[in-house]
Amino acid sequence: MALDSKIPNGPIADKWTNYKDHINLVNPANKRNLDIIVVGTGLAGGSAAATLAELGYNVKAFCFQDSPRRAHSIAAQGGINAAKNYKGDGDSVYRLFYDTVKGGDYRAREANVHRLAEVSANIIDQCVAQGVPLAREYGGLLDNRSFGGTLVSRTFYAQGQTGQQLLLGAYSAMNRQIGRGKIKMYNRHEMLDIVIVNGKARGIIARDLITGKIERHSAHAVVIGSGGYGNVFFLSTNAMGSNATAAWKIHKKGAFFANPCYTQIHPTCIPVSGDHQSKLTLMSESLRNDGRIWVPKNLEDAKAIREGKKKAIDLSEEERDYFLERRYPAFGNLVPRDVASRAAKERCDAGFGVNKTGEAVYLDFAAAIERYGKEAAHVKGLNENDKALITKLGTDIVKSKYGNLFQMYLKIVDEDPYVTPMMIYPAVHYTMGGTWVDYNLMTTIPGCFSIGESNFSDHGANRLGASALMQGLADGYFVLPYTIGDYLAPDIKMGPISTDLPEFVEAEKAVVDQINKFINNNGKHSVDYFHKKLGKIMWDKVGMARNAKGLTEAIEEIAALREEFYKDVKVPGSPYEFNQELEKATRVADFLELGELFAKDALHRNESCGGHFREEYQTEEGEALRDDDNFAYVAAWEYKGKPSDAVLHKEPLNYENIKLVQRSYK
Repeated sequence: MALDSKIPNGPIADKWTNYKDHINLVNPANKRNLDIIVVGTGLAGGSAAATLAELGYNVKAFCFQDSPRRAHSIAAQGGINAAKNYKGDGDSVYRLFYDTVKGGDYRAREANVHRLAEVSANIIDQCVAQGVPLAREYGGLLDNRSFGGTLVSRTFYAQGQTGQQLLLGAYSAMNRQIGRGKIKMYNRHEMLDIVIVNGKARGIIARDLITGKIERHSAHAVVIGSGGYGNVFFLSTNAMGSNATAAWKIHKKGAFFANPCYTQIHPTCIPVSGDHQSKLTLMSESLRNDGRIWVPKNLEDAKAIREGKKKAIDLSEEERDYFLERRYPAFGNLVPRDVASRAAKERCDAGFGVNKTGEAVYLDFAAAIERYGKEAAHVKGLNENDKALITKLGTDIVKSKYGNLFQMYLKIVDEDPYVTPMMIYPAVHYTMGGTWVDYNLMTTIPGCFSIGESNFSDHGANRLGASALMQGLADGYFVLPYTIGDYLAPDIKMGPISTDLPEFVEAEKAVVDQINKFINNNGKHSVDYFHKKLGKIMWDKVGMARNAKGLTEAIEEIAALREEFYKDVKVPGSPYEFNQELEKATRVADFLELGELFAKDALHRNESCGGHFREEYQTEEGEALRDDDNFAYVAAWEYKGKPSDAVLHKEPLNYENIKLVQRSYK
């Protein structure tokens, strides 16, 4: 099967506008006759469901949480990008487009990224109209801050709760449509398969997680907005319930899976503290605006800190190595996430780590507190040499910007980050890979669309901070509502789709058979036992740094673990009740397949780019070394029965508007 990205012809700045001007439309009366299923109610799924219902479509929305407002988008902290140029610092649609493609190490699709940059400004207007309380300057104008990988301030934010506030905006829009009867909401429901009739997506099989009942739901199109697959590593910043089942089920029915090895390791997370943990906690990238990252210059000091003989505040400025500022003076602490993560790992691997495990660096706000304090004292005509006063004023300003993040850190680590530098270390955070989609956001299954983090389209090999929220809302509010109408236009006379069709019966039977197999397996080990084993393989051999030997071993070990899982997993309870072990079993079964494809994709890509770092392919300075001649393509995998048999399809990335150069942040 040849991949057709359906990218419109013409200049990149005109593609989206010209495309919208010529697509098929569905008139309001006909929209009332069309049903759309939306799986996932985070920023992508929630905004899509609300907008499609507002347009007049009949929407069925599904989430496994007890409410759409508990989707994992709520955990996003730092902000959302938009090319508004409110700071007058040179930002533009082209600059956001350029930064996104460069930040993704030239492995993103240009046309999609430019469209994202174009609609970014509309997102802010939409959210302000919804009442989202974005931060404002003293005069009342919306404020911006900087994020990694850029030289401008374009990130809008709501303290450290941006995801929560944006999700509540989408949720309120959804609630309006639920009240009107245009959205039928299925809380505590999980999609377990997609139904394809005559080659088109026409419904899903879902399980009511409270009663265990298996349900058939039909529609004229299916939209997957179920997020990423970071929990394949077990420990990640994702919510524990975040999973890849919806995306993986459509992959097994014909949707190609693109670039699974492109996974982002976020540099600013609370370090692992022990085997008791089930997830990790993110400290927003926005903290790198004002926090300086460092480790001791001398190994003796690092060792003394690890042994509890010294504290961070005991070291003078001359005894500290601000390694990001030293290595990347142009961007300093605001280099992209992949660059910052590898630099932190390199320092810790060299013995300079500062917690008991040796896997942590400092994020220090002392300089910011002093800077803000002196500025505030000057404005108020107070004594700029009064250290206690400066500390008080500066702390108040930092608290106004990041207060809830500092509070989270204090509760988790039991150290006051206003006094003692935070300890941070990289952790799995976001997946740039996902289901392959064309320009319309449609997968290789006609009628099945994928939006937000569940698709691959916008971020290449590394996502810039504050761009996840931007993509999710862009897809849901401003892209999918156009493109799905173009697809649905021929179906306006089709009428309702029966769930009694043989394809629904067959899909339901397959779901029930898998559930019964787990319940009747009577093995010895819990689901978490296998999930943790998978996570260790993934982190050790498919994590921040990869090599051919480790990847080959990982593929073999994951295949063996999957076989052991089906033989020896124990799932207690009944399928006809609230059974979280059964929920986890179906999800981990999918992770055990996805993990193998992930490693296979990383093994075939003999280069380093963005979040994919192969130790064999690096510059003398230890930076990622791309191979544009041989690997400037999207790797889209077709399912053929098991991950080892997956077939590779390539979508060439033709960069007409940005020259491919070695990425540099120095």
